[in-house]
Amino acid sequence: MKNIINIFNINFIDANYQTIKFLLDKGGLLVLPSGPGLATIRHDPQYYKSIKNADLVLFDSGYLCLLLRFLKNIKVRKLSGYIFFKKFLKSLQKKKKKKIYLKHPSQKQSKINKSFFKKKNIINVQQYVAPIYKKNKIIDRKLVKKINRIKPKYVIINLGGGVQEVLGNYLKKNLKYKASIICSGAAISFFTGQQAPFTDFIDKIYLGWLLRIIFNPFIFLPRYISAIKLFFLVLDTKVTKKSYL
Repeated sequence: MKNIINIFNINFIDANYQTIKFLLDKGGLLVLPSGPGLATIRHDPQYYKSIKNADLVLFDSGYLCLLLRFLKNIKVRKLSGYIFFKKFLKSLQKKKKKKIYLKHPSQKQSKINKSFFKKKNIINVQQYVAPIYKKNKIIDRKLVKKINRIKPKYVIINLGGGVQEVLGNYLKKNLKYKASIICSGAAISFFTGQQAPFTDFIDKIYLGWLLRIIFNPFIFLPRYISAIKLFFLVLDTKVTKKSYL
C-alpha cells in the first residue's frame, strides 16, 4: 500500500522501501528533498519545478514529517536518504550485473566512492566528475551522450541539493531511454566517513540534523536555521492524501 501526499503541489510518496524500489526499477527520477531545500521553493523556481517533475519524491525530511503530523494531522513514514541508500546498496550487492553510473562533485569524492564500491564488491560502476554548473542553466550534453552510450540501469547523482534535482530533471528529459535516476545527495558520504557518523537509531528519532550540526556547525547550523521558514509554508498550504493498494 502507498499513500500520495500532495503538498505545495508536489506529490510525495508515503510507502515502504520495497514499494519504492519496485517503482524505481521502472525508471524515472527519484528525489529526497531536505527541509532546508523545501524552504526555498518560493524563490527557487528551477528547484521547485524539478521536484514537481520527479516521479518519486520521498519523505527524507523528519522536520517535514513532524510538521505534517502536528499542523495537518497527517502521519507519514519517513524514508531518509541514509536508510534508502543503505538498503539500496544491499540490493546492488545482490544484482552485480546491473550497470551503475555515478556522478560526483570532485575528483577526490570520485576516488573515495570508487574505493567504497570496490570494498562492497559492487562492480560495473562508471564514474563522471561534474563540471561547475551555472546556477540558472544546468546543461551537460557530454554527460547525456555518455549515459546514452553506456545505458546504465541506475544513474546516481551525488551532488548538493538544489543542483542535483535540476540536473536529474534535465537528464530525465534528454536521455533516450528511461533510466532510474537517483538524486542521492550526501547519502553515500554517510557510509564513506565524509559525513556525520549516522546510525539507524539516530535516524529513527529524527536527530540526524543535530548530529550534522555537531559534526560541521559552520555549514549545517545556518542551513537548518533557514529551514524554519518551512513551518510557515506548511501552515499556509493545503495538504491532501490519497491511498492506493
